[in-house]
Amino acid sequence: MKKLSFIIAVSISTFSFAQFSVQVEANPNYSAKEAILFTLDGSKDIISSKESKSGNIWKFKVPQNYKGMMKIYFPEINYSFNLISENKDVSVKLTTTSDKVEDVIYLDQANILMDEVQDLQNKNELIFPALVQIKDYYSPNSTFGGALRNEIDRLGKTVSIDAQKNPFVYYYNTNYNKYTISSSVVKPPTQTEIVDFISKSGEMLETSSLLRPILVNYLNAATNANSEQAVDTILNKLVLETPRGQTVLSEFIDIFSAYGMVSLKDKYLTKAKDLKCTINTRLAKTLKSNANVELGAIFPNYIFSKSVTNTNLKSIADVKNAKKVIMFWASTCSHCEKDLPIILGKYTTLKSNNVEVIGLSLDSDKTSYDNKVKALPWINDSELRGWNSSYSETYNITATPTYFILDSNNKIIAKPDSISDVFTFLGVK
Repeated sequence: MKKLSFIIAVSISTFSFAQFSVQVEANPNYSAKEAILFTLDGSKDIISSKESKSGNIWKFKVPQNYKGMMKIYFPEINYSFNLISENKDVSVKLTTTSDKVEDVIYLDQANILMDEVQDLQNKNELIFPALVQIKDYYSPNSTFGGALRNEIDRLGKTVSIDAQKNPFVYYYNTNYNKYTISSSVVKPPTQTEIVDFISKSGEMLETSSLLRPILVNYLNAATNANSEQAVDTILNKLVLETPRGQTVLSEFIDIFSAYGMVSLKDKYLTKAKDLKCTINTRLAKTLKSNANVELGAIFPNYIFSKSVTNTNLKSIADVKNAKKVIMFWASTCSHCEKDLPIILGKYTTLKSNNVEVIGLSLDSDKTSYDNKVKALPWINDSELRGWNSSYSETYNITATPTYFILDSNNKIIAKPDSISDVFTFLGVK
């Protein structure tokens, strides 16, 4: 018994320590109290832990081995920044003015290196091609021409990365350059090479943020007529009974949803529903968010915030009109800007037909949102968290504007593709 007790004590002691910690420091006048640490699964953020501020520091303990992208999000002021883990302690300092973050200063070696890598990648994509195009117009002996060529040489160099010391940064940099960059200089990978890479890559593929852009490149390499065949090829290679296969299937469903490729989305969503094996968390969430907004489903209720306008009701379910038009929009959305005046022009007619409009905004800037909704007479609400809003996952929102029409019992009776389709369904001219 003593020996067993000792083993249990050792086990408890072992699991009480974190693999690594993430520490974030801000100026004392930074008002955010709560912070959320996310890890990554494909293209989806996963909550790792939540912490409250102690003094002017947030400290997260991560109990599991993790190498990959992370994000810190301050929900009270809707601010986030990215960082990485090499399964070692991470330290970050925020330079702030009131609640505005002026700079994110990485203090640990891995994040300093990753920041340098990403800065060079951004400049190579945005600046390097333009510099190469104009260099021949300036003499190399001139001051500007010499500086131009020096900058081209600097951007053309690669950052030296020790694969043993920084395995994630090495993995990210190598495969970003090979599988996500479209370049006239470097030969793009073939579909076969992409399939082989995804099937053989380790778990850092899911944590790297590269999976979605690689899959988009894979689809772009196929013609529209061959997209379905290309997807079937990679899914057959990966096997849908495996976690990797299910994550890639989930990514494809989301891609087809975002790009309005309805028939392909429906096909692979049906394939996911028909799986008889255990479903991983990523695919389960995709199935859930799509099931929430299927035609005929009961629209998940939403509790209005205290700042909701033009109603004293508490939730969507409390709105008892014969029909309800749910509109997901944003004040920064150009397509929404075109639709709003049209809805305004028809709103009196809608109300006379016992139809209410409920606008749920994916804005993040309070001033911009408030200025816009002053002129909107229907029910308006917003979490003011942009794409961090709960709407994104709950209602599977991938673009604005998105419309749903509900009956009085919150059943989804139509999913119009456009505002004209809304009025056609409602019989409003």
